[in-house]
Amino acid sequence: MKALVIDDNELVRSNVAEILRGGGWEVCEAESAERAFEMLGDGVWELVFCDVKLSDESESEGYAVLRRFVEVQPDAQIVLMTGHGSAAGALDAVSLGAYDYLMKPFENEDVLRISQAVRRGVEKRERPGTTGELPPTPVYTSDIDLVGASSGFVEVMKLVGRVAATSLPVLIAGESGTGKEVVARAIHNRSTRADSAFVAVNCGAIPSELIESELFGHTKGAFTGADRDRRGLLQEADGGTILLDEITETTPAFQVKLLRALQEGDIRRVGSNQMIRVDVRVIAATNRDVEQEVREGRFRQDLFYRLNAVTLRLPALRERREDVMPLARHFATRAARPGCDPVSFSRDTVLALVAYEWPGNIRELENAVVRAVALCDRVVRPEDLPERVREAVAKAAAVLA
Repeated sequence: MKALVIDDNELVRSNVAEILRGGGWEVCEAESAERAFEMLGDGVWELVFCDVKLSDESESEGYAVLRRFVEVQPDAQIVLMTGHGSAAGALDAVSLGAYDYLMKPFENEDVLRISQAVRRGVEKRERPGTTGELPPTPVYTSDIDLVGASSGFVEVMKLVGRVAATSLPVLIAGESGTGKEVVARAIHNRSTRADSAFVAVNCGAIPSELIESELFGHTKGAFTGADRDRRGLLQEADGGTILLDEITETTPAFQVKLLRALQEGDIRRVGSNQMIRVDVRVIAATNRDVEQEVREGRFRQDLFYRLNAVTLRLPALRERREDVMPLARHFATRAARPGCDPVSFSRDTVLALVAYEWPGNIRELENAVVRAVALCDRVVRPEDLPERVREAVAKAAAVLA
């Protein structure tokens, strides 16, 4: 199989070419768009890696190469490379027919994943009786089960690594469905507390009159129905990490007691005067603007300062569109039936998934993909997607038209 690497940077070009040759590809190199156009007719290219910026005179010559290859060799899988990645750039690339979009500096493993996936797709397409659909794009997965390749995701991952090495409280802010609990678990799993408990608590799901008992515990007879002593969740997390999700849903009275527990490192069960020492790292999460909550008197300023030692702000999925397909393929792989071939996505489906706004973020995407995998016949097509996704994409296309 033939691959073409197009980049004006000889070091990048030769490195990608060497990786591909090591994977069994017949590789040619081009240093400019002009040379790439000359080589376009030199047989069939199964895979093309092309830099977006191929000269100092133009910031986007790579897009011209992409358009030309899609027109002349539509079966070629084009991967755009750029040192200036953005969600808009990724969306443009996919919309124009790119197979994938890599941001420099990328890992050798990324090139290998893509080339192997394309090879499998070509081999499957050449087998009698196969559909000829697009092969799956690679999934970029970190060592702690987070998926993404966008600059926003990379920045979050860098901060996760730095924060995990400390015992500081962390505040994770982000819209519902952006993966706050997953990030909290990642911090715990990379910390020295990884061998101890991780306890996740949705504060918004616990009635205000019960949350103190849930977190601090209670003694027998402390209130009606308390028929025995009970350890609280803070004690259950002793030595480990507790995630207080939707922390802004708690009452000011509870916030006072939580602040004291954080400051002193001990708790008192409801109905008891005995102090219990606990060593627990607290990670709080919210989908609200905490500073606004403080200004309006709904959240205690002193507790905010205590929790706000480090703040992680998770971008909405619509702000990291280049992560949509890696995430979608990750969820599809997980949802596929054991022993079956991987599910693939048609080009129109890719366009729809990337174009949709995903107000429910990663959680909504996961639900949509799991549903589509259950309904599809090994290839996810637009009709397998939820109606709201199809309608939103159709409406947006009509407006643009």
